[in-house]
Order: sequence, then C-alpha cells, then structure tokens
Amino acid sequence: MGLSFSTPQSFSEEDRAFMLTLGQQCAQAIARAQLYAAEQAARSAAESANRVKDEFLAVLSHELRTPLNPILGWTQLLKNRKLDAQTINRALDTIERNAKLQTQLIEDLLDVSRILQGKLKLNFCPVNLISTIEAAIETVRLAAEAKSISLSFQVVDQVVDAGFGQVEANYSSPTALNKSLQNFRFQVSGNPARLQQIVWNLLSNAVKFTPNGGRVEVKLSAVTVRGTWVEDEQSSTGNQGQMICEPEQTISYAQITVSDTGIGINPEFAPYIFDYFRQADSATTRKFGGLGLGLAIVRHLVELHGGTVQAHSLGEEQGATFTVMLPLWQEDHPNEVPMSESKMERDRTTHPMTEPVPTFAAVLAGIRVLVVDDEPDTRELLSFLLRQTGATAIATASAQAALEALDQSSPEALPHVLLSDIGMPEVDGYMLIEQIRARSPERGGNISAIALTAYAAEYDQRRAIAAGFRMHLTKPIEPQRLIEAIVQLLE
Repeated sequence: MGLSFSTPQSFSEEDRAFMLTLGQQCAQAIARAQLYAAEQAARSAAESANRVKDEFLAVLSHELRTPLNPILGWTQLLKNRKLDAQTINRALDTIERNAKLQTQLIEDLLDVSRILQGKLKLNFCPVNLISTIEAAIETVRLAAEAKSISLSFQVVDQVVDAGFGQVEANYSSPTALNKSLQNFRFQVSGNPARLQQIVWNLLSNAVKFTPNGGRVEVKLSAVTVRGTWVEDEQSSTGNQGQMICEPEQTISYAQITVSDTGIGINPEFAPYIFDYFRQADSATTRKFGGLGLGLAIVRHLVELHGGTVQAHSLGEEQGATFTVMLPLWQEDHPNEVPMSESKMERDRTTHPMTEPVPTFAAVLAGIRVLVVDDEPDTRELLSFLLRQTGATAIATASAQAALEALDQSSPEALPHVLLSDIGMPEVDGYMLIEQIRARSPERGGNISAIALTAYAAEYDQRRAIAAGFRMHLTKPIEPQRLIEAIVQLLE
C-alpha cells in the first residue's frame, strides 16, 4: 500500500500512527485472503483426492465381485450334475478364467502396495528382450484372436537417434540367419518376471481397448542416443521424461513400442495416464473394466530398470502408442545376480491364461509329502493333487499334528517334503519349520520344505527362507507349478 500527496506534507505522530495502523490492517487483510485462497485450494485438492479414492474403491468392489458371480453361479449349477459334458467343460473354463482374473487383480494391488512403501526390490540378470516379448505375446494371443485382432511383432534394424527426436528405422521381421545376433543385441539388465509383466500389461491394455478387427503391433529396436533421459514432470502427452542433449555422451537403449488402433487417449486425461488409481472413465456406465493400476505399475517397473515410458495418442478413437526405453546390457553390472539365483523368480513369470492344462503323470511316485494347512479345502485339494502324481500325502491340520506325524515315522519312512501353510493358529509355519530344523536328521530335521502361503510380499519370502524353508510359493498356485516346484526341490 502506498500514500501519495500532490503537495509536501508534514505528518504528526498521530498521522504516522494512523498510516501504520492502516498498513498493518491492509497486510492482515491480504494475508487472510491468501490463507483463504490456500485453504480453498487445499480443500479442493482434498475433495478431489477423496473423490478419486471413493471412485477407486467403488471400482475395486465392482472388479473383485464381478469374477465371483460366474464362479459361484457355475459352481451351483455343477452341483446339480444335470449338465452335459460340453457345458461342464465350458463351466470349468469360465471358473478358471475368472479365478485367474481375480488373482491378477490382487497381484496388482500387492504390487502397488509394495511400490508405495518402497519395498519392491528386484534381482537383475541379463535378459533377452525378444524372448520376453514373445512370451508376453503368447499370453494375450487367445484374447486377441477372440476379437479378431491382428497381433504382430517386428524386430527393427539399428536406429540412430541424433538426440533431437528424429528417428528413422527400417523394419524387418527376425530371420533364422540373424536371430542369434539379435538375441545378443537385445539383451538388457533386468528382472525377467517384471520385464515380461511390463510388456504383458501394455499388450493387455492394447487388446482390451482395441475393437474387433483392429490391430496391435509390437516393435523392438536398438536406439543409440546422444544425451540422457532425466526425470521430468508429465507433459500433456503423458511423457515421463525428457532428453537432455549432451553430444559427448552416447547411450544405447532397447526401444519397445506397443501400438494399437483402439479408442485412443483423451487429451484431458493424458497427463494422468500413469498415475495410480486414475481411470479415464470410472462411471458405472463405463465400457472397459480394470482397476487403473496397470500403467502406473508399468511406469514404476520401467523406472526401476533405469528406463522411461511414454504414451502418445492423437486423441480419442485415434489409437495409442506406448514407448518403453531400457538401457541395453553392458558387461560390467556389479548388481547382477547369477542366472541360477533368479531361476525361481523366472519360473514365477505367470499371468492369467498362460498355464497349460495339467496332465499329471506319476512324477512323484514313491515320494512322501507332509501337508500342513488349517484350511480343510486346501488340505483336500493338495492331497488329491499329490496322489494324482503318485505321491503319498500325509495331511495334517496343525503344526502340532505335523510334529506328531514326524515322531510316528521311522527314519526309513520319514516324509521327503514338507508343504506347509504359514498363517495357522497357535503355531504358525515359521515356528513349525524352526522346530523341525532343531531336530536331528533321523527325526526329520533335514526335510526339504516349501512354504505355500497367501502371504505374498517379498518380506514374507525372505522371512520364510530365513526360517528354514527352501522355497516360498504364493497362493493361489497352478497345480502344474506346484508339482514342478516339488520336483525341482528334490533334484
């Protein structure tokens, strides 16, 4: 505030006091106005956050309940035993498909929880991206064929980017002659399971949002750039980084692009496309399902691999292209783990609709398995499955019963494998394995042990191994995967 006069003035102490008081009152009024504006902005942001949360919880409830409807419905119909063989097979396929869908929703929620807590840690090793992409494509091929969507994969010849965004490429499909060279060239340092998850998420979205008869294309190229990618605020195109040109620095990247002819991206939603719990349409009338977590998970996994992800679309009904940039593998990676150490995690690279229909032979003939689980349904399922493979199942409902079973077994008839739950009343799986490991070998102290549990966090896996289990498998698990794990454990 300022005061001006057309003629010189002489101010008394009273005048000065008045002007000072007036200035202070104006300052207080301005401060109050600023505080009010800040409070209004904070209130608006909080209301927006609460609205997003409420919308997400509503969507979550819908997405978790939806698969249960066909599961429960077909289960009731199967109990009537009045269905023909073809209908029974269709019912079982529907139950399996929806159970796997619900499992994937839970896995996405767990991934987000780990990410937000900073607890998602990865073991890295050299990974062949061609094999990773081909495996991810196979997981969505049936869904694409069901919608008559053309699904293609092309490996791109060497691309040199001058660092100014100008890229020229010569596209070609991999041939037998140059396949081995391409396999070597397209190696990155990463986690095999998570890299496949990145590609699978992008492909699943592309297939979901592409109409019948559409097209989904995957392209892989090696890009040499002058400059480095750095973290930046999202732009209106959904980019997650920008290029800083440093001509003296050349870095090689693997570039994966997933393009579709689907519904495209609304320009107003583009800046939020990689945010957690955000969807372009969360209304009850929305056409496409899902929790809106896939792209947020993709972004975080890509960043954990030192890369970037971008989204580009000309607008609604114009299709979309997602581009992932990952640093190509260099020989000196101190944080690499040997290939054998990450084998278990590679084996766990599964997604809905990827497991073959199990055909169980007597692969465990003569093997005795001690099953410990307080859930009767789980005990019955595991016992039946093990008997189908020729094994002898000794089913117990508690840790105490398991210890008694070991006590009653002669050294020659001890179980070969312990398959134990973790969360059990009174004595949990951790306490059980610790008590078993304290025994002598003649009393079962050296038994090969697998923790089969719904506690699926990486912390739970580390704790199980530290307690004395040799493997940690999460529920639900494919029967084929469980049998393979037991065979692997016995080798």
